[in-house]
Amino acid sequence: MTITEIQNEIIEEFSMFDDWQERYQYMIDLGKTLPLISPEYKTDDNIITGCQSKVWVHANMNNDKVEFTADSDAIITKGIIAILIRVFSNQHPKDIIEGNTEFIDTIGLKEHLSPTRANGLVSMIKQIKMYALAYQTQLN
Repeated sequence: MTITEIQNEIIEEFSMFDDWQERYQYMIDLGKTLPLISPEYKTDDNIITGCQSKVWVHANMNNDKVEFTADSDAIITKGIIAILIRVFSNQHPKDIIEGNTEFIDTIGLKEHLSPTRANGLVSMIKQIKMYALAYQTQLN
């Protein structure tokens, strides 16, 4: 699936819930399904700076696509990174770099996060795109 197709799927899933309590619970459930980062990558080098919680993201190149794994010590944050991993993992670096994140505004996520969590969300996206940029550079 393309990044846009996955984002549209997430928008559709979030539209099924009437209020943000249900959406938070859904994010928590998504966090529980997150492919966990291997303990060897749970290092300071893989921590996302700018997050209130600890969030680790690791990237690996496999068949010209970037695969991400992640973890967090906070359940909501783990749900947020799970959504981002779902969107951007197993995509070509160029598509990740060029991929927009408008779906976050469409589902209303950013406006329902505390300022520190919203900053963390921006930091997570930035780091994912930085990994993609590094891999894209290697391909060229």
